[in-house]
Amino acid sequence: MRATTEAIVGAVTGSATAPRTVLLGRYDATGRLQYTGRSTTLSQAVGRALADVPTPPMGGHPWQGRRFSAGWGPQRTLEVVLVEFEGVLEVAVDVARDSAGRWRHPSDRTASARTST
Repeated sequence: MRATTEAIVGAVTGSATAPRTVLLGRYDATGRLQYTGRSTTLSQAVGRALADVPTPPMGGHPWQGRRFSAGWGPQRTLEVVLVEFEGVLEVAVDVARDSAGRWRHPSDRTASARTST
């Protein structure tokens, strides 16, 4: 079963100017950005459309020093670029979650990014 929801882009794979996937987060009850999952591989058109949205982090980033894996178990570590993202991205996610509350499967980007005001 899939659902549409909003998430914050906290990091990208590839580069900030040519993202290949986005790492998504949501704010917890204390206002801290928690990692919730990543997207499927972005098409070149979607990557170009998102390239102007994220910027380098201003000050500390809540995911600084964190390692992200490419899958479950002892998978390779993803090389990520941490970013600031002033807005939300609408994504389609499988509702299955792991014990930490992260989406178990990559999400699909479904709509344009919306910046916050």
